[in-house]
Amino acid sequence: MADENATEDRPNPRKVREGTVLSNAMDKTAVVAVVDRVRHPRYNKTVQRTTKLFVHDEDNDLNVGDKVRVQETRPLSKNKRWRVLDVLERAR
Repeated sequence: MADENATEDRPNPRKVREGTVLSNAMDKTAVVAVVDRVRHPRYNKTVQRTTKLFVHDEDNDLNVGDKVRVQETRPLSKNKRWRVLDVLERAR
């Protein structure tokens, strides 16, 4: 198996996002909310856009409220295309 940290030499590097865990009710899966801030094209006001990502959590160690870094990966199921890189901050 290839080294998982060797994403820098890929011709098209995998996307990395940071977000907050919304749900961990599923087995080996967590739902992570990623917030993007974009400028509205007409009104030039900053708008927040939230995307829900289904993330593979092999050890079921994520809790609701954790801040995590996730990386794009091959399709693992119908909706799962991301995996956990590391936990940035645990929920209190």
